[in-house]
Amino acid sequence: MRILLSFARPHRGALVLALVLALVGSGMGLATPMVTKGVLDALGGSDSLRGPILALLVLLVVGSAVMYWQWTLLGALGERVVLGARESMVRRFLRATVPAVTRRPPGELVTRVTSDTVLLHQAVTGAPVGLINAVVMLVGTLILMGVLDLVLLGTVAAAVVVVGVLFAVLMPGIATAQQRAQDHLGRLGGNLEGALRAIRTVKAGRAEDRTAEHIVADARTSAEHGVRAVRREALAWTIAVAGIQLAIILVLGVGAWRVSEGALEVSSLIAFLLYAFGLMDPISELSQNITSLQSGIAAAERIREIDALESEDTEADVRGPAPRRAAVAEDDTPVLELRDVTAAYGPGADPAVRGVSLVIPRHGHTAIVGPSGAGKTTLFSLVLRFLEPTGGELLLDGRPYRDHSHDEIRSRLAYVEQDTPVVPGTIRDNLLLARPGATDAELRRVLHEVRLTEKVDALDEGLDTPLSGAAVSGGERQRIALARALLRTPDVLLLDEATAQLDGLTEAAVQTCVRARAATGAVVTIAHRLSTVIDADTIVVMEAGRVRARGGHAELLVTDALYRELVEALRITAGTQAA
Repeated sequence: MRILLSFARPHRGALVLALVLALVGSGMGLATPMVTKGVLDALGGSDSLRGPILALLVLLVVGSAVMYWQWTLLGALGERVVLGARESMVRRFLRATVPAVTRRPPGELVTRVTSDTVLLHQAVTGAPVGLINAVVMLVGTLILMGVLDLVLLGTVAAAVVVVGVLFAVLMPGIATAQQRAQDHLGRLGGNLEGALRAIRTVKAGRAEDRTAEHIVADARTSAEHGVRAVRREALAWTIAVAGIQLAIILVLGVGAWRVSEGALEVSSLIAFLLYAFGLMDPISELSQNITSLQSGIAAAERIREIDALESEDTEADVRGPAPRRAAVAEDDTPVLELRDVTAAYGPGADPAVRGVSLVIPRHGHTAIVGPSGAGKTTLFSLVLRFLEPTGGELLLDGRPYRDHSHDEIRSRLAYVEQDTPVVPGTIRDNLLLARPGATDAELRRVLHEVRLTEKVDALDEGLDTPLSGAAVSGGERQRIALARALLRTPDVLLLDEATAQLDGLTEAAVQTCVRARAATGAVVTIAHRLSTVIDADTIVVMEAGRVRARGGHAELLVTDALYRELVEALRITAGTQAA
């Protein structure tokens, strides 16, 4: 409950106003039976009906206006609460550390933003106001019943107590079932997102039905828990309705007997019955809002779990600006340096890299090669500060990484991922992702460098063409990602097998770009295709998380057996490369 109320706390003023409006409306509802009694008494005494009838009309008009205002206020407030929760989660996801986000399937995280937040709408806004209003209505109704007749009140009170006890027993089970239903719905989203991303593989393997069955299993489990919650809710509602109906039957019987005995006026019995029928509203409102509250609590707990995601620091650990270096000194200082770095992907996990020392000069091309699992991509994660080292340290311009913020470090780097994902939007949006102020001329320049100008010009909308699965091929996506990186003119260009999906001619053009970039800055390449790094100034060979050798291509062919095996596996020889 405390977690749920934390979402409502910023909107206390609006909630208080909505509660006041609800209480005003309830007060008018409570006055209606008493005014009705006045109409009946006026009939019996031959008095004028103008006053009571006018009072009923005023109650109707004012009550309707108050109800409209309250519902509009709560509806708008609910949308603001949902918007705030969604905005907070989206920003939290994008500011969280990479391991914290990638630990969960993306579809599950999306479900928390889309599905769970909807449950907050009624739970955070309507439920608190509705609960308080329903309790006030219930207590007020019982008090006015007591004013009319204490004997009949005792009959109704007994039914209300029984209903309350049964509600208290049923509600915890509803919350548990709702939470489990949402958990499996999150898994469903994660599995479905993964299957759609791999739809070609699924179809090629003729695994549509098996994959669907695996995904639908979570949907079935979610539905089972949802049905359990619905059954408990239905039982609670049935008990509430049956309890009030039983109370009305008893009131009719006992009231008729008391009227026949002269202990109760007919007008009082009718007013009492109106209050008894009116009990349906606060009890129904209680049951609805308690149910919404249980669903909201389950959703709030899942949403607040996102707050536990570890976030990246936005500020550097040092105080004050970094000292400026002389231009001559900068030429002698490596732009990047790793000193005896060890890192793992979680507490207790085996290190992915161990004791790695590496110097990246300000100019030139450094290539990192090695078998799968050697730790090549982990090095990039460390350089980009997606992963923090457990030992050793990294330096930028001779200063430890801890003296820089994440933004400061990444402002000096550009990165092309192996899978080359594109962000939602157009080709222009993707190119401008890291440099939003670039001109069209600059965009066309980098597109020309990666040989994409003709492709973009051939599209109906040119740079404003939305990127979809059918719009560009895998190789074209790779070139868009490379163009995006080149547009940054970074100090260090990091390429994780950036030519894996390119044809020979395009690869040659990209290699020309790399050589040009290496002449003015640093380029670091992870390569599985050794043909892309033969011309590198330094080739670093990694195995089992360690650097085992470094040097030029010809040198490593002679001195390192693993490098020779990698070369031979791809049928690349020193002779053919020299040719």
